[in-house]
Amino acid sequence: METSCSLLSSTFVLLFSFLFATSSAKYFSNYPRNDFVQCLILHSTNSTSISQVIYTPNNSSYTSVLDLQLQTLRFATPTTPKPQVIVTPVEESQISSVIYCAKENGLQIRIRCGGHDFEGLSYVAQVPFVMLDMVNLRSIDVDVENATAWVQGGANLGEVYHRIAEKSSTLGFPGGTWSTVGVGGLISGGGYGTMKRKYGLAADNVIDARFMDVKGRILDRESMGEDLFWAIRGGGGSSFGVVLAWKLKLVAVPEVVTVFQVNRTLEENATSLVYKWQTVANQISDDLYMRVRLRSAVINSTSSNRTVRAVFEALYLGGVDSVLDLMHESFPELGLVREDCTATTWIRSTLEFSGFSDTDPIDVMLNRTAPPRFYTKGKSDYVKTPIPIEGLEGIWKLFSELEVDGPNMVMTPYGGKMAEISESAIPFPHRAGNLYMLYEGVYWRPETSTLEQQRRLAWLRNLNKYLTPYVSKNPRESYVNYNDLDLGVGKNYLTARIWGRKYFKDNFNRLVQVKTMVDPDNFFRHEQSIPTLSALSDM
Repeated sequence: METSCSLLSSTFVLLFSFLFATSSAKYFSNYPRNDFVQCLILHSTNSTSISQVIYTPNNSSYTSVLDLQLQTLRFATPTTPKPQVIVTPVEESQISSVIYCAKENGLQIRIRCGGHDFEGLSYVAQVPFVMLDMVNLRSIDVDVENATAWVQGGANLGEVYHRIAEKSSTLGFPGGTWSTVGVGGLISGGGYGTMKRKYGLAADNVIDARFMDVKGRILDRESMGEDLFWAIRGGGGSSFGVVLAWKLKLVAVPEVVTVFQVNRTLEENATSLVYKWQTVANQISDDLYMRVRLRSAVINSTSSNRTVRAVFEALYLGGVDSVLDLMHESFPELGLVREDCTATTWIRSTLEFSGFSDTDPIDVMLNRTAPPRFYTKGKSDYVKTPIPIEGLEGIWKLFSELEVDGPNMVMTPYGGKMAEISESAIPFPHRAGNLYMLYEGVYWRPETSTLEQQRRLAWLRNLNKYLTPYVSKNPRESYVNYNDLDLGVGKNYLTARIWGRKYFKDNFNRLVQVKTMVDPDNFFRHEQSIPTLSALSDM
């Protein structure tokens, strides 16, 4: 990268003195951090601009910047490893400098978009690292006439949905459900939401990208080639470089959609309803997305007796009368009635699935720090044949072993468009043959003791073991955006293949080939990144 001579002027001397004069002896003893910051200033065309987006532990705002998008509170502890430097670029050229200077100083990079990484891999590392926080790169340009949108990698879903709705009431995007999830990471792993049965994944609806490789080059679909474009749409973009922006294909949504929610406890026949749901939800009209959330509950406010509550919640791309007819024909046992249904707009339906109230203003989607944030650990599975009644009853028994606020499961239906797209169309392989995806999670509160946290984590692993006979096999498939280090940590191709096939099945080998081609020295890496064929050292 070319260095401007003006950076050797008195302006640079004053800037450098300002950054380092007040640093402690401990700070100065950390040479990689000092050298990295100095390198950034020397290799930036505007030293003043770069200085305003650099945060070290000596900056008063370092902690607030780190915590702003730290969504998984399991990694918000004093002992969690922190980045030596946080950079929040405001222009793409600054990212090129970060890559160059990290390589020069032996630092790894973690790339954070929305901060929802299940294992904290976008902002935690066990080695000295720099966090590249994309929070300032979140422009959204919607082209209604061509039904497309260019979205920078730092934007979150709430911002994308809000901007689309500002421009059109009949266009949407099949992204995820939580408004604070970052678009960069979501699409890099596939990304599913309430319209996946109609339109597929978020990654299925990407038609171009801007991408920075390990050499600092900015590439689009044509210049990067179809292999790399294939890999970053579902194969984990941070394994290959930095996704700067996605070009999205927007999809048609009706002026009026319907949402409904039906709650049933075990005493209200929930077991039979969940069993029946397994045979209905993936076969019903692809205009209907109907998931089931399973939580522990008490039978009533005056009793300590435990039960399990199944919450059937849905989005239907159509009116109330139509969905009532559909449900009465396909799933009459649920007993859906008009009072359970709400006619609304697509954008307001995204509010409800993000955990907001249907009376909240649409602008709440722009709140990047909106609750909830969780102390949690999650896992995922794919189910190809219905779990029998006795299998479900075994799950309910396990639920009773934890406090009411602990266990959580979500059954997310497949079928529709998801079954029509080839397993190899993008790296995300979980397509035809899956009835639904199963999320298994456990929660705890800030005041929960360390011993109880460990008990809950052990419970989750026991639940996951219990489910073994009922979920996919050879491999036991998992969703990469619900990454789980219990599946293994890749040290080389052979060890990474163990978890790699769970996430990507046969697509893993092609991902390794692309990785070896575009990042042969394995610079972009973390505990579960795609390895190169020659990556023999620990990641």
